[in-house]
Amino acid sequence: MPSSATDRPATSPTLWLARGRHRGPDAPATVRRTLRSLTDREIIDSHLEPSERVFEARWRVAGEVTVRARLAVDGQEWVLAAEAERPWDLRWPSPAAMFWPQDDAEADWETVLGLRLRDINPLPSDEKDLRRLLRSAARDSWAVHVVVHEAMTPDERGRRPLAALLPPGLAHRVVEHRAAPHQLRPVNWALRESGVQVPRGGAVVLPGDPAPDGWNAEDFAVRTVFLDGSEPTELLDALTRFAALPRPLPEDADAAVTALREDWHLLTLEEELARERQLVAMYAEALEAMTKSRDLYREAAERANEALAAYRDAVPPPDPGQQASPTPLQHLTRTFERLRGVTGNRRPAPHPDDGPAPE
Repeated sequence: MPSSATDRPATSPTLWLARGRHRGPDAPATVRRTLRSLTDREIIDSHLEPSERVFEARWRVAGEVTVRARLAVDGQEWVLAAEAERPWDLRWPSPAAMFWPQDDAEADWETVLGLRLRDINPLPSDEKDLRRLLRSAARDSWAVHVVVHEAMTPDERGRRPLAALLPPGLAHRVVEHRAAPHQLRPVNWALRESGVQVPRGGAVVLPGDPAPDGWNAEDFAVRTVFLDGSEPTELLDALTRFAALPRPLPEDADAAVTALREDWHLLTLEEELARERQLVAMYAEALEAMTKSRDLYREAAERANEALAAYRDAVPPPDPGQQASPTPLQHLTRTFERLRGVTGNRRPAPHPDDGPAPE
């Protein structure tokens, strides 16, 4: 069974997170072209490349809600974190569509299994490979994996990917697996550890590891999926409900979220002024603390001087005509010096076997 969602902190409802792989020759160049094009067309408000292979962009959805997004590219792999000013609505455009061209499928590969993000992924025919793949998919905490069983081999209409029917906010976050008619038994055998089963001719949404709060296997299993070109309403509803569940932060996503929130460079004039005011307030507090520390040090020094003066007034000065008596330490030191002088002047007596003393 999936582990508890309390193992990692919960993902904020304002966040949109995804990662993938770009198989093209120059991913950063593709991102630059896309950002420039969308800025010229006023689809995004502005963009910035604060460092090599890091891109920032901001745009508005629903007319007034600002979205900030940060894409980091490492070789062929990319991680995208976006955050809106209010909880995310899956009807809003996918943040991935702001960085990658929609007619270019080079970036539509997920990183765990190397599968397509916006296309159908047939399950492998080898049962050992099938089990390995589904177990890895059931543990994935970044993408939403769904397994669809074909009751019979579909025609061209039935091979339409779910991505074309999903809300835009799910298009780059769902991995669709297809099981052939004869694969139902090995598929359910591979999924038994995850606590889910695929109904014959139906589908199931895999829970991920850890599973979201409120997840129940029966709530996300669809009895029938008609692969005849019609819209699979029940399955789309299950995917949408699953995406709305409070989910733990994906593994290794904390660095991307921290960078988005604390290392953001694409500021408006108002945000720059607010940041400067915050810095001024911080410096003022530090200066006040330093001044207070200096005053406390000065006060302590004055009190120490007063105490020393009072001590001197209380102890009478020694009489110049009276020789001060030695302290016990001085007595001991003088005794050692006398003993050392005596032993140093005494020569040892000659031993009878030593022979006569030299002339």
